[in-house]
Amino acid sequence: MPEPAVADPATGLLPEPARDELRLEHVLSALSDPLRLSIVQAYLRDAGGEERACGWFKIDRPKSTRTHHWKVLRESGVVRQRQVGLERRNTVREADLDARFPGLLDLVRAWRPAD
Repeated sequence: MPEPAVADPATGLLPEPARDELRLEHVLSALSDPLRLSIVQAYLRDAGGEERACGWFKIDRPKSTRTHHWKVLRESGVVRQRQVGLERRNTVREADLDARFPGLLDLVRAWRPAD
């Protein structure tokens, strides 16, 4: 069983790829899941750029499933997670994603789920 990600003691940040290490295929793979895509879209639409705890997103899935989705988003470089006490707070890495893949987040904002 893989070990859980450990936060940096000084910043609380969990491991993530650096901006220049972001790979389009990893980002697109993370966003290919409709639930993950809806998480990122909800953040971009409603969070106002602020950190949000995982519970803010109201994901109706088992905890292990939610944890998996957050891990995929973080490891692909889409979100940044910071450990604060017992909760993880999330932000979309807008500046990094816009710098590496201009226009990508505009597509996420405009996405509409299939009926």
